[in-house]
Parts: sequence; structure tokens; C-alpha cells
Amino acid sequence: MTAPLSTTAAPARPARVRAAGGRPRERLPRAALLLPAGVAMLAGLDAGLLLLGVPAPVSTARLPEVHGVLMVLRFVGTVIALERAVALRRPVGFLAPALLGAGGLLVLTPLPLRAGQGLLAAGAAALVAVYAALWRRQRDESVLVQALGAVAGTGAALLWLGGLPVPLLLPWLVGFVVLTIGGERLELARIAMGPRAGQILVLLAGGLVAAMVVALLWPGPGLPLFGVALLALSGWLAGHDVARRTIRATGLPRFAAGCMLAGYFWLGVAGVVWVIGGPALSGARYDAVIHAVFLGFTISMIMAHAPSILPAVLRVRLPYSPLMIAPAALLHASLLLRVLGGDAYGSRGAWQAGGVGNEIALLLFVLVAAWSGRTAARAPKAAR
Repeated sequence: MTAPLSTTAAPARPARVRAAGGRPRERLPRAALLLPAGVAMLAGLDAGLLLLGVPAPVSTARLPEVHGVLMVLRFVGTVIALERAVALRRPVGFLAPALLGAGGLLVLTPLPLRAGQGLLAAGAAALVAVYAALWRRQRDESVLVQALGAVAGTGAALLWLGGLPVPLLLPWLVGFVVLTIGGERLELARIAMGPRAGQILVLLAGGLVAAMVVALLWPGPGLPLFGVALLALSGWLAGHDVARRTIRATGLPRFAAGCMLAGYFWLGVAGVVWVIGGPALSGARYDAVIHAVFLGFTISMIMAHAPSILPAVLRVRLPYSPLMIAPAALLHASLLLRVLGGDAYGSRGAWQAGGVGNEIALLLFVLVAAWSGRTAARAPKAAR
């Protein structure tokens, strides 16, 4: 989920994209690996409607049960694993997104849940192996932080396979996305973050991992401690990311910076809820935490970097369009309605309206991105 947002960040991505290749015959296999992530998103949106208590296209007993893990490990995890496999430039690297995608598909079938859970755990472990190979190639702090995120994702998958309820393994899922995205932000914006940025981020990441372990063993004191670690990490990222400067630019840099800064805000909201309220294992505070992290932070970061994810992975153009601002704004406005009006003040109508708005924002962004890519593909060669 990386993108060159300024002159300080630009050199990292193009070199990797060129090295990774991008011949037209590579697009179809990579698209096939990315397809399960799209299916996971649609299934997750359907499950979200069921959990909101509003009509949904498909109604099954299992969908709401697997909603959270499906969105994180299969949807976000497959996107991350595919991008890292492209960076590795070895066929074996594509085993990770393949296993994560297959595991997510099995989870949706009537087959025993453990079959899909086992494949998800295997896919997450394969992603750890990809990072190990990347680490041997370049012993860089950004790779180390991302590898810690993959370890957290593997831990979450194994804990779920072992029967642990999702609310108790939630910090491991949070650690997966936060450390992965944080490590990639360091990879691109290291110069803007300062000469000691790598060492500081490794220390903050280590603190988050330690808090994850404590929260698993002793949820009472551990989850507030995890909230403190999350606040420290999100605060440092927000204060040192190049987005603080590119927010004053125009076009894609400004759009991406706005999405990233909003994402850091929501990550801070989740940390505050854990610190002030203690363990958030059910009810309104649990709803606020999971959606602040996985919608407000994670999806906002995906929106920010979508114009670089698809070109890097599939070698298709996805030019920035000002229309992308609309779904991003809707995402954060509807999430604010859900968390403030629904979770904080107890309005069921605000909670449902905000939740439906979240889903519309995701679908609208997909439609805008598809239109932008289609328009670019049909443009005359000279114009491109």
C-alpha cells in the first residue's frame, strides 16, 4: 500500500515496479490472485448489512461470524501479500496471496470452518516467509516492521484456528494492518521522517507487539496497554509522515495526504477508546474500535494508495480523479455518524445510517476507480 507522494518518497516505488516486471501476460494471473480479495470485500459488505440489521443480498448464518477476519486476512491480507510477492520477484512469493484467497473462499462455503482457517493461517505464514526473503535481500527497518505485522497476522490466524473468539485476538489483527502500513510509510517517507526514523519505528513496533501479547494473556490490563502503544505509534506516524506537507499540494498528493491524516486520526480514536474504557470486547465500544481501525484507518489508506497499488501489481493505469474525493469524504462522514451518533450516543438510526454509508463509500470508490482505469485505457496513446 505504498505510493510516491513527494520528491522525498518518489525514488523507492518506481525502481521496484520496473524491477518487478510488468509484461501484459503477467496481468491475468495477478488479477486472478486479486479476485478473491474482491469477493471477500463483497462478502464482508453483505455481512456488515446483516450485522446492522438491514436487508442484505445474501443471508447465511456463517457470514456475520467470519465478517471481521474475512475482511482483514482475506481482503487486506491478499492485497498486501500480492504486492509483496511482486516486490520479491520470485514465483514462490505468490503462494501467500493464493493461500489467503483460497482460505477465504473456503470460509464462505458450507465446508467445516477449520479448513478455511487452516489455509488462512498457511497463507499468513507464507507471507512471513516472503518478508524473510525480502529481509535477506535488504536488511532495512521498514521490512522488519512489516515482517512483525505479518507475524501478528499469522498469530491471529492461528489463534482463530485454535478457537479463540475474535474480540480477544483483535489486537493481533490490528497489529497486522498497522505495522504493515506503518512499515511501508517508513519505506517511502524515510527522508522526511528523519535519520533515526527506522530505529524509532522499530522500538514503537516492538512495544505494540509486546502489548499484543500482554492483551492476549491478561485482557483486563493488557488492552488499555495496547491502546497506549497504539496511540504512541499513530501519534509518531502522524507527526512525522510527509503527508503533513503534501496536504498543501494539489491533485493526488493532496488527496492521498488527506486520506492518510484522516486514517491516523481514526487510529488514535481506537487507542483512546481502549485506554479510557478498558477492554472493548462487545457492544458499542467494540464496534467503535474495529471500525475506526479497519475502516477509518485501513480503508482510508487503501484509498490513498489505490492509484499506485494497481499499477504496481497489475500494470494497469489508474489515474487520480477528483471524483475519488467523494467516496473518501463519505467514508469518514458516515463513520463519524456511526461512532459518534450511534456508538457514543446510542442512536440506532445513526448507527445503521452510518454503517450503510460506510458500505456505499467503499462501493462508490470501486466504481470511481474502475471508471478512471477504464477511461485511461481507452484514451488515445498520444494523450496517455
